[in-house]
Amino acid sequence: MTTSSFIPGLELSRHFYFEAVRPLLDEVVPRIAHSAARLGSGSEVLGFDTARSADHEWGPRLQLFLHPRDVTRHGARISALLSERLPKTFRGYPTHFAPAGEAGIRVMETTDGPVHHRVDVTALGAWFTAQLGFDPGNGVTSADWQATPTQLLAEVTGGAVFHDGLGRLAPARAALDWYPHDLWLHVLACQWQRISQEEAFVGRCGEVGDELGSAVVAGRLVRDVMRLCLLMDRRYPPYSKWLGSAFARIPRASALTPVLTATLAATDWHVRERHLTRAYEAIAVMHNQLGLTEPVDPTTRPYHNRPFRVLHAERFTEALIARITDPAIGSLPTIGTVDQFIDSTNVLSRPELAHAATRVTVSDRTS
Repeated sequence: MTTSSFIPGLELSRHFYFEAVRPLLDEVVPRIAHSAARLGSGSEVLGFDTARSADHEWGPRLQLFLHPRDVTRHGARISALLSERLPKTFRGYPTHFAPAGEAGIRVMETTDGPVHHRVDVTALGAWFTAQLGFDPGNGVTSADWQATPTQLLAEVTGGAVFHDGLGRLAPARAALDWYPHDLWLHVLACQWQRISQEEAFVGRCGEVGDELGSAVVAGRLVRDVMRLCLLMDRRYPPYSKWLGSAFARIPRASALTPVLTATLAATDWHVRERHLTRAYEAIAVMHNQLGLTEPVDPTTRPYHNRPFRVLHAERFTEALIARITDPAIGSLPTIGTVDQFIDSTNVLSRPELAHAATRVTVSDRTS
């Protein structure tokens, strides 16, 4: 498959549903209520797929949601029907996904036998619970929000819905569209807190001759600034592979990207700090434009009596917390949601571990 003939995965899956999957359903189980979508993991769900994506876990695939009783009665039969009667290729792409290899990656390949398809036939609530650790159809608690990485929230609110015959998929996604207002304030406050905790270290490392350490801290701060900008723009920050791509889509990216790039390219801590302070002042202005708090002075200043230029980002944390009206949210520790205090792929990609880690961490801080 050449780059010129590449078709975005969401478009491919939409055609796959209407032209290959739906006709088989209409023929064999014509009255069965179902919803169909392409959600979950995969670069195409976030709109970042390219021809390179087609080498693994990509292709004509989707979720087919049935009522739980219909999953029990018909799920296995529908899956078997698709295996036997789906075309071997669709729009030039194989519909057969080989079992995961040593790296845990499934690849598309042609087959002479039944198709090992990626049409996941499942119940909506069970699918959401497996993806997130809870079913938004039953409501979303504050604990659910705190324990769910933004990458996973992006995966279930992104993608595309092709048909919602059950009438439950759109409301479930709408319930996860964005944080409740007070929780949004809390998440923003915690992101500012992360910046506050390290903003002076770029200069302190450099002062003792540790340019490498200064650069590492600056890299962490650049990432935190990018995530903060996405959160201010009401977008769930994706994981590291797509963070820059997502950041490039926000309105302020064109102005901030050169500044952040110069920060990372700097080999002297004074230059590094100068670029960072420009970025800090820009995002401080962005904060004030949101009108979430009383205006906060956006200018940088010395770090107490030390010769380092900082924003004192905790001022923004304090201003945001002061605007939280829900006492339960206002009393939460300023560590944020799970991916604001945990940076382990093994935890963040497994909802049960993310929920367990959040319960332990938050309860320890509030007890």
